[in-house]
Amino acid sequence: MRKLILIVVLGLALGALFGQLMMSVPGYWLVRVGDTSYQTSFWFGLVILLAVFIVLHFGLRLLMRMTRPVSRFKVWNSRARNRTAMKRTVRGLVALAEGRWKRAEKALVKAADDSSTPLVNYLSAALAAHYQGRYEQADTLLKRAHLSTEGADTAVGMMQAQLMLDRQQYEEALAILTRLDRHLPNHPQVLKQLKQAYLSVSDWDGLRRLMPRLGTQQLISREEREQLELRAYRELIGQEARNPGDIERVRNLWADMPDYLRTNNDLIVLYAEALVRGDQEGIAERLLRHSLKEHWDSRLVLRYGLLDVDARRQLVVAEKWLQERPNDPDLLLTLGRLALRNAYWGKAQEYFEASQRQRPSGVACAELARLYANLGEHQKSQLFYRQSVELLDKSLPSLPQPTETPDSAAKTAKAAS
Repeated sequence: MRKLILIVVLGLALGALFGQLMMSVPGYWLVRVGDTSYQTSFWFGLVILLAVFIVLHFGLRLLMRMTRPVSRFKVWNSRARNRTAMKRTVRGLVALAEGRWKRAEKALVKAADDSSTPLVNYLSAALAAHYQGRYEQADTLLKRAHLSTEGADTAVGMMQAQLMLDRQQYEEALAILTRLDRHLPNHPQVLKQLKQAYLSVSDWDGLRRLMPRLGTQQLISREEREQLELRAYRELIGQEARNPGDIERVRNLWADMPDYLRTNNDLIVLYAEALVRGDQEGIAERLLRHSLKEHWDSRLVLRYGLLDVDARRQLVVAEKWLQERPNDPDLLLTLGRLALRNAYWGKAQEYFEASQRQRPSGVACAELARLYANLGEHQKSQLFYRQSVELLDKSLPSLPQPTETPDSAAKTAKAAS
Protein backbone atom coordinates (compact mmCIF):
# COMPACT_ATOMS: atom_id res chain seq x y z
CA MET A 1 0.00 0.00 0.00
CA ARG A 2 2.79 2.40 0.82
CA LYS A 3 4.45 1.68 -2.49
CA LEU A 4 1.21 2.45 -4.35
CA ILE A 5 0.79 5.78 -2.55
CA LEU A 6 4.42 6.60 -3.28
CA ILE A 7 3.95 5.83 -6.98
CA VAL A 8 0.78 7.97 -7.16
CA VAL A 9 2.49 10.90 -5.44
CA LEU A 10 5.52 10.56 -7.71
CA GLY A 11 3.25 10.46 -10.81
CA LEU A 12 1.39 13.58 -9.69
CA ALA A 13 4.68 15.36 -9.07
CA LEU A 14 5.99 14.47 -12.50
CA GLY A 15 2.69 15.52 -14.11
CA ALA A 16 2.82 18.85 -12.33
CA LEU A 17 6.42 19.33 -13.39
CA PHE A 18 5.60 18.42 -16.98
CA GLY A 19 2.61 20.85 -17.00
CA GLN A 20 4.79 23.59 -15.59
CA LEU A 21 7.33 22.99 -18.35
CA MET A 22 4.62 23.13 -21.01
CA MET A 23 3.47 26.50 -19.69
CA SER A 24 6.95 27.99 -19.20
CA VAL A 25 8.47 26.73 -22.45
CA PRO A 26 6.09 27.60 -25.30
CA GLY A 27 6.87 26.74 -28.94
CA TYR A 28 5.63 24.95 -31.98
CA TRP A 29 6.65 22.62 -34.80
CA LEU A 30 6.26 23.69 -38.43
CA VAL A 31 6.64 21.14 -41.18
CA ARG A 32 6.20 22.25 -44.78
CA VAL A 33 6.05 19.80 -47.68
CA GLY A 34 5.60 21.55 -51.03
CA ASP A 35 2.61 23.88 -50.76
CA THR A 36 1.32 22.05 -47.68
CA SER A 37 2.43 22.95 -44.17
CA TYR A 38 1.73 21.31 -40.82
CA GLN A 39 1.96 23.12 -37.52
CA THR A 40 1.58 21.81 -33.96
CA SER A 41 2.70 22.70 -30.48
CA PHE A 42 6.21 21.85 -29.36
CA TRP A 43 5.19 19.36 -26.64
CA PHE A 44 2.60 17.55 -28.75
CA GLY A 45 5.13 17.18 -31.55
CA LEU A 46 7.63 15.78 -29.04
CA VAL A 47 5.13 13.15 -27.97
CA ILE A 48 4.47 12.23 -31.61
CA LEU A 49 8.23 11.83 -32.27
CA LEU A 50 8.59 9.55 -29.23
CA ALA A 51 5.66 7.44 -30.35
CA VAL A 52 7.10 7.15 -33.88
CA PHE A 53 10.46 6.08 -32.44
CA ILE A 54 8.87 3.35 -30.31
CA VAL A 55 6.82 2.05 -33.25
CA LEU A 56 9.89 1.97 -35.50
CA HIS A 57 11.99 0.21 -32.85
CA PHE A 58 9.56 -2.63 -32.27
CA GLY A 59 8.78 -2.85 -35.96
CA LEU A 60 12.43 -3.35 -36.83
CA ARG A 61 12.83 -6.01 -34.14
CA LEU A 62 9.81 -7.87 -35.47
CA LEU A 63 11.16 -7.61 -38.99
CA MET A 64 14.53 -9.01 -37.91
CA ARG A 65 12.88 -11.96 -36.22
CA MET A 66 10.84 -12.66 -39.31
CA THR A 67 14.01 -12.66 -41.43
CA ARG A 68 15.69 -15.39 -39.23
CA PRO A 69 12.97 -17.95 -38.56
CA VAL A 70 15.26 -21.00 -38.95
CA SER A 71 17.83 -19.83 -36.39
CA ARG A 72 15.07 -18.83 -33.98
CA PHE A 73 13.51 -22.26 -34.35
CA LYS A 74 16.85 -23.93 -33.72
CA VAL A 75 17.32 -22.00 -30.51
CA TRP A 76 13.84 -22.86 -29.36
CA ASN A 77 14.30 -26.51 -30.28
CA SER A 78 17.65 -26.67 -28.48
CA ARG A 79 16.15 -25.28 -25.31
CA ALA A 80 13.28 -27.70 -25.49
CA ARG A 81 15.61 -30.67 -25.98
CA ASN A 82 17.81 -29.48 -23.11
CA ARG A 83 14.80 -29.34 -20.80
CA THR A 84 13.80 -32.85 -21.85
CA ALA A 85 17.36 -34.09 -21.36
CA MET A 86 17.45 -32.58 -17.89
CA LYS A 87 14.27 -34.41 -16.92
CA ARG A 88 15.67 -37.71 -18.25
CA THR A 89 18.95 -37.13 -16.42
CA VAL A 90 17.13 -36.62 -13.15
CA ARG A 91 15.11 -39.78 -13.73
CA GLY A 92 18.30 -41.67 -14.53
CA LEU A 93 20.07 -40.47 -11.40
CA VAL A 94 17.07 -41.39 -9.28
CA ALA A 95 17.02 -44.87 -10.83
CA LEU A 96 20.76 -45.18 -10.17
CA ALA A 97 20.27 -44.30 -6.52
CA GLU A 98 17.45 -46.87 -6.29
CA GLY A 99 19.61 -49.60 -7.80
CA ARG A 100 17.67 -49.88 -11.06
CA TRP A 101 20.83 -50.12 -13.14
CA LYS A 102 19.35 -50.93 -16.55
CA ARG A 103 16.76 -48.15 -16.41
CA ALA A 104 19.37 -45.70 -15.15
CA GLU A 105 21.83 -46.50 -17.92
CA LYS A 106 19.20 -46.18 -20.64
CA ALA A 107 17.88 -42.82 -19.41
CA LEU A 108 21.32 -41.32 -18.81
CA VAL A 109 22.77 -42.36 -22.17
CA LYS A 110 19.68 -41.18 -24.06
CA ALA A 111 19.88 -37.75 -22.43
CA ALA A 112 23.67 -37.33 -22.68
CA ASP A 113 23.88 -35.70 -26.12
CA ASP A 114 21.35 -32.98 -25.28
CA SER A 115 22.42 -32.52 -21.66
CA SER A 116 24.33 -29.46 -20.51
CA THR A 117 26.42 -31.82 -18.32
CA PRO A 118 27.21 -34.84 -20.51
CA LEU A 119 30.13 -35.80 -18.27
CA VAL A 120 27.74 -36.52 -15.40
CA ASN A 121 25.51 -38.58 -17.68
CA TYR A 122 28.28 -40.76 -19.06
CA LEU A 123 30.02 -41.31 -15.71
CA SER A 124 26.76 -42.28 -14.04
CA ALA A 125 25.79 -44.51 -16.96
CA ALA A 126 29.22 -46.21 -16.77
CA LEU A 127 28.61 -46.91 -13.11
CA ALA A 128 25.19 -48.39 -13.90
CA ALA A 129 26.68 -50.60 -16.63
CA HIS A 130 29.42 -51.72 -14.24
CA TYR A 131 26.89 -52.78 -11.62
CA GLN A 132 25.16 -54.87 -14.27
CA GLY A 133 28.43 -56.66 -15.01
CA ARG A 134 28.67 -55.09 -18.49
CA TYR A 135 32.31 -54.09 -18.10
CA GLU A 136 33.05 -53.46 -21.78
CA GLN A 137 30.06 -51.12 -22.05
CA ALA A 138 31.22 -49.33 -18.89
CA ASP A 139 34.67 -48.78 -20.42
CA THR A 140 33.09 -47.47 -23.62
CA LEU A 141 30.97 -45.00 -21.67
CA LEU A 142 34.05 -43.82 -19.77
CA LYS A 143 35.76 -43.09 -23.08
CA ARG A 144 32.73 -41.13 -24.25
CA ALA A 145 32.79 -39.22 -20.96
CA HIS A 146 36.42 -38.31 -21.56
CA LEU A 147 35.62 -37.00 -25.04
CA SER A 148 32.48 -35.15 -23.96
CA THR A 149 34.09 -32.59 -21.67
CA GLU A 150 37.46 -30.87 -21.80
CA GLY A 151 39.51 -31.24 -18.63
CA ALA A 152 37.65 -34.35 -17.46
CA ASP A 153 40.81 -36.50 -17.13
CA THR A 154 40.79 -36.51 -13.34
CA ALA A 155 37.12 -37.38 -12.89
CA VAL A 156 37.22 -40.11 -15.52
CA GLY A 157 40.48 -41.52 -14.17
CA MET A 158 39.18 -41.73 -10.62
CA MET A 159 35.97 -43.40 -11.74
CA GLN A 160 37.93 -45.86 -13.88
CA ALA A 161 40.26 -46.68 -10.99
CA GLN A 162 37.34 -47.29 -8.63
CA LEU A 163 35.63 -49.60 -11.11
CA MET A 164 38.87 -51.57 -11.57
CA LEU A 165 39.26 -51.91 -7.83
CA ASP A 166 35.72 -53.29 -7.66
CA ARG A 167 36.59 -55.76 -10.43
CA GLN A 168 39.75 -56.80 -8.53
CA GLN A 169 41.93 -55.50 -11.36
CA TYR A 170 44.33 -54.10 -8.80
CA GLU A 171 47.44 -53.70 -10.94
CA GLU A 172 45.58 -51.69 -13.58
CA ALA A 173 43.92 -49.54 -10.91
CA LEU A 174 47.28 -48.85 -9.26
CA ALA A 175 48.79 -47.75 -12.58
CA ILE A 176 45.98 -45.23 -13.12
CA LEU A 177 46.14 -43.94 -9.56
CA THR A 178 49.92 -43.55 -9.70
CA ARG A 179 49.55 -41.40 -12.81
CA LEU A 180 46.83 -39.31 -11.17
CA ASP A 181 48.94 -38.90 -8.04
CA ARG A 182 51.80 -37.44 -10.09
CA HIS A 183 49.51 -34.79 -11.58
CA LEU A 184 47.39 -34.20 -8.46
CA PRO A 185 49.55 -34.76 -5.39
CA ASN A 186 47.64 -34.98 -2.10
CA HIS A 187 44.23 -35.27 -3.77
CA PRO A 188 42.09 -36.81 -0.98
CA GLN A 189 40.15 -39.31 -3.07
CA VAL A 190 43.25 -40.40 -4.99
CA LEU A 191 45.10 -41.01 -1.71
CA LYS A 192 42.21 -43.10 -0.35
CA GLN A 193 42.09 -45.21 -3.49
CA LEU A 194 45.89 -45.60 -3.43
CA LYS A 195 45.67 -47.01 0.08
CA GLN A 196 43.12 -49.57 -1.10
CA ALA A 197 45.23 -50.47 -4.15
CA TYR A 198 48.46 -50.87 -2.16
CA LEU A 199 46.73 -53.17 0.31
CA SER A 200 45.20 -55.21 -2.50
CA VAL A 201 48.54 -55.84 -4.27
CA SER A 202 50.52 -56.12 -0.98
CA ASP A 203 52.75 -53.20 -1.93
CA TRP A 204 53.97 -52.60 1.62
CA ASP A 205 56.70 -50.15 0.68
CA GLY A 206 54.23 -47.98 -1.19
CA LEU A 207 51.79 -48.20 1.72
CA ARG A 208 54.33 -47.14 4.35
CA ARG A 209 55.34 -44.14 2.23
CA LEU A 210 51.68 -43.20 1.81
CA MET A 211 50.86 -43.20 5.53
CA PRO A 212 52.36 -39.74 6.37
CA ARG A 213 50.43 -38.14 3.51
CA LEU A 214 47.17 -39.72 4.66
CA GLY A 215 47.85 -38.48 8.16
CA THR A 216 48.63 -34.94 6.99
CA GLN A 217 45.36 -34.80 5.06
CA GLN A 218 43.50 -36.30 8.05
CA LEU A 219 42.19 -39.11 5.84
CA ILE A 220 42.95 -41.88 8.32
CA SER A 221 42.44 -42.35 12.03
CA ARG A 222 45.39 -42.71 14.36
CA GLU A 223 44.45 -46.29 15.24
CA GLU A 224 44.19 -47.39 11.61
CA ARG A 225 47.44 -45.65 10.71
CA GLU A 226 49.33 -47.42 13.50
CA GLN A 227 47.86 -50.78 12.50
CA LEU A 228 48.76 -50.33 8.83
CA GLU A 229 52.25 -49.04 9.57
CA LEU A 230 52.91 -51.99 11.88
CA ARG A 231 51.68 -54.41 9.24
CA ALA A 232 53.69 -52.75 6.47
CA TYR A 233 56.98 -52.74 8.39
CA ARG A 234 56.42 -56.28 9.65
CA GLU A 235 55.93 -57.54 6.11
CA LEU A 236 58.87 -55.54 4.72
CA ILE A 237 61.32 -56.62 7.40
CA GLY A 238 60.11 -60.21 7.07
CA GLN A 239 60.70 -60.10 3.32
CA GLU A 240 64.17 -58.65 3.72
CA ALA A 241 64.99 -61.17 6.44
CA ARG A 242 64.36 -63.96 3.94
CA ASN A 243 66.84 -62.30 1.58
CA PRO A 244 69.87 -61.47 3.75
CA GLY A 245 72.04 -60.41 0.82
CA ASP A 246 71.35 -56.70 1.32
CA ILE A 247 71.25 -56.08 5.06
CA GLU A 248 71.56 -52.33 4.50
CA ARG A 249 68.02 -52.25 3.17
CA VAL A 250 66.77 -53.72 6.44
CA ARG A 251 68.78 -51.21 8.44
CA ASN A 252 67.43 -48.34 6.33
CA LEU A 253 63.89 -49.59 6.95
CA TRP A 254 64.55 -49.60 10.68
CA ALA A 255 65.97 -46.07 10.50
CA ASP A 256 62.92 -44.80 8.57
CA MET A 257 60.48 -46.45 10.97
CA PRO A 258 58.42 -44.17 13.25
CA ASP A 259 59.82 -44.02 16.78
CA TYR A 260 56.81 -45.66 18.41
CA LEU A 261 57.25 -48.80 16.28
CA ARG A 262 60.85 -49.34 17.43
CA THR A 263 59.46 -50.44 20.79
CA ASN A 264 57.22 -53.09 19.24
CA ASN A 265 58.48 -56.52 20.31
CA ASP A 266 57.32 -58.28 17.14
CA LEU A 267 59.33 -55.89 15.00
CA ILE A 268 62.35 -56.07 17.29
CA VAL A 269 62.43 -59.86 17.02
CA LEU A 270 62.01 -59.71 13.24
CA TYR A 271 64.75 -57.10 12.93
CA ALA A 272 67.08 -59.14 15.15
CA GLU A 273 66.45 -62.23 12.98
CA ALA A 274 67.24 -60.21 9.85
CA LEU A 275 70.46 -58.89 11.41
CA VAL A 276 71.53 -62.42 12.40
CA ARG A 277 70.94 -63.71 8.88
CA GLY A 278 72.88 -60.77 7.51
CA ASP A 279 75.91 -61.54 9.74
CA GLN A 280 75.20 -58.53 11.96
CA GLU A 281 74.86 -60.38 15.26
CA GLY A 282 76.77 -57.68 17.14
CA ILE A 283 74.13 -55.12 16.20
CA ALA A 284 71.41 -57.63 17.06
CA GLU A 285 72.95 -58.14 20.53
CA ARG A 286 73.00 -54.40 21.23
CA LEU A 287 69.44 -54.05 19.95
CA LEU A 288 68.10 -56.83 22.21
CA ARG A 289 70.10 -55.67 25.22
CA HIS A 290 68.88 -52.08 24.98
CA SER A 291 65.31 -53.18 24.24
CA LEU A 292 65.25 -55.45 27.30
CA LYS A 293 66.51 -52.56 29.39
CA GLU A 294 63.52 -50.46 28.27
CA HIS A 295 60.81 -53.14 28.33
CA TRP A 296 61.14 -56.76 29.40
CA ASP A 297 59.78 -59.44 27.08
CA SER A 298 60.27 -63.21 27.10
CA ARG A 299 60.71 -63.44 23.32
CA LEU A 300 63.59 -60.99 23.41
CA VAL A 301 65.25 -62.84 26.29
CA LEU A 302 65.03 -66.20 24.52
CA ARG A 303 66.38 -64.71 21.29
CA TYR A 304 69.25 -63.12 23.21
CA GLY A 305 70.38 -66.55 24.40
CA LEU A 306 70.63 -67.85 20.83
CA LEU A 307 73.03 -65.15 19.56
CA ASP A 308 76.57 -66.20 18.67
CA VAL A 309 78.62 -63.23 19.89
CA ASP A 310 80.72 -62.70 23.03
CA ALA A 311 79.24 -65.48 25.15
CA ARG A 312 81.19 -64.53 28.27
CA ARG A 313 79.99 -60.92 28.23
CA GLN A 314 76.46 -62.05 27.43
CA LEU A 315 76.47 -64.33 30.46
CA VAL A 316 77.60 -61.48 32.70
CA VAL A 317 74.82 -59.24 31.37
CA ALA A 318 72.17 -61.94 31.77
CA GLU A 319 73.28 -62.72 35.33
CA LYS A 320 72.79 -59.04 36.20
CA TRP A 321 69.25 -59.36 34.88
CA LEU A 322 68.78 -62.40 37.12
CA GLN A 323 69.40 -60.25 40.18
CA GLU A 324 66.26 -58.29 39.33
CA ARG A 325 64.25 -61.31 38.09
CA PRO A 326 65.49 -64.36 40.01
CA ASN A 327 62.46 -66.52 39.20
CA ASP A 328 62.02 -65.78 35.50
CA PRO A 329 61.89 -69.19 33.73
CA ASP A 330 62.76 -67.77 30.31
CA LEU A 331 65.74 -65.89 31.67
CA LEU A 332 66.92 -69.03 33.48
CA LEU A 333 66.62 -71.00 30.23
CA THR A 334 68.64 -68.33 28.41
CA LEU A 335 71.29 -68.40 31.16
CA GLY A 336 71.54 -72.17 30.77
CA ARG A 337 72.20 -71.83 27.06
CA LEU A 338 74.77 -69.08 27.61
CA ALA A 339 76.47 -71.26 30.22
CA LEU A 340 76.67 -74.08 27.65
CA ARG A 341 78.31 -71.76 25.16
CA ASN A 342 80.87 -70.91 27.84
CA ALA A 343 81.39 -74.63 28.61
CA TYR A 344 80.07 -74.22 32.17
CA TRP A 345 78.30 -77.58 32.21
CA GLY A 346 77.39 -77.59 35.88
CA LYS A 347 76.09 -74.04 35.81
CA ALA A 348 74.05 -74.83 32.68
CA GLN A 349 72.51 -77.82 34.48
CA GLU A 350 71.58 -75.65 37.47
CA TYR A 351 69.97 -72.97 35.31
CA PHE A 352 67.97 -75.49 33.24
CA GLU A 353 66.72 -77.27 36.35
CA ALA A 354 65.79 -73.94 37.97
CA SER A 355 63.84 -72.97 34.86
CA GLN A 356 62.09 -76.36 34.92
CA ARG A 357 61.13 -75.89 38.57
CA GLN A 358 59.68 -72.42 37.94
CA ARG A 359 57.66 -73.54 34.95
CA PRO A 360 57.69 -77.10 33.56
CA SER A 361 58.66 -76.82 29.92
CA GLY A 362 59.32 -79.29 27.16
CA VAL A 363 62.17 -77.12 25.92
CA ALA A 364 63.93 -77.04 29.30
CA CYS A 365 63.50 -80.83 29.61
CA ALA A 366 64.93 -81.32 26.14
CA GLU A 367 67.95 -79.16 26.99
CA LEU A 368 68.52 -81.18 30.17
CA ALA A 369 68.09 -84.48 28.31
CA ARG A 370 70.67 -83.46 25.73
CA LEU A 371 73.08 -82.19 28.38
CA TYR A 372 72.84 -85.35 30.51
CA ALA A 373 73.28 -87.55 27.42
CA ASN A 374 76.53 -85.78 26.53
CA LEU A 375 77.67 -86.00 30.16
CA GLY A 376 77.12 -89.78 30.01
CA GLU A 377 74.22 -89.84 32.45
CA HIS A 378 71.85 -91.71 30.16
CA GLN A 379 69.22 -92.62 32.75
CA LYS A 380 68.66 -88.97 33.62
CA SER A 381 68.75 -88.12 29.94
CA GLN A 382 66.00 -90.65 29.14
CA LEU A 383 63.95 -89.40 32.09
CA PHE A 384 64.01 -85.80 30.85
CA TYR A 385 63.36 -86.90 27.26
CA ARG A 386 60.17 -88.66 28.46
CA GLN A 387 59.16 -85.58 30.43
CA SER A 388 59.82 -83.43 27.38
CA VAL A 389 57.60 -85.64 25.21
CA GLU A 390 54.85 -85.64 27.83
CA LEU A 391 54.92 -81.84 28.17
CA LEU A 392 54.91 -81.37 24.42
CA ASP A 393 52.05 -83.84 24.12
CA LYS A 394 49.99 -81.78 26.57
CA SER A 395 50.54 -78.68 24.49
CA LEU A 396 49.23 -80.37 21.35
CA PRO A 397 45.59 -79.80 20.34
CA SER A 398 43.09 -82.48 21.29
CA LEU A 399 42.55 -84.57 18.13
CA PRO A 400 41.21 -88.09 17.48
CA GLN A 401 43.90 -90.79 17.61
CA PRO A 402 43.86 -94.46 16.46
CA THR A 403 43.22 -97.09 19.13
CA GLU A 404 44.77 -100.53 18.85
CA THR A 405 42.24 -103.41 18.80
CA PRO A 406 43.01 -107.17 18.57
CA ASP A 407 42.17 -107.17 14.86
CA SER A 408 44.27 -104.13 14.11
CA ALA A 409 47.14 -105.55 16.21
CA ALA A 410 47.00 -108.80 14.20
CA LYS A 411 47.01 -106.89 10.93
CA THR A 412 49.95 -104.83 12.10
CA ALA A 413 51.91 -107.94 13.10
CA LYS A 414 51.08 -109.63 9.77
CA ALA A 415 52.19 -106.57 7.83
CA ALA A 416 55.40 -106.40 9.81
CA SER A 417 56.19 -110.09 9.06
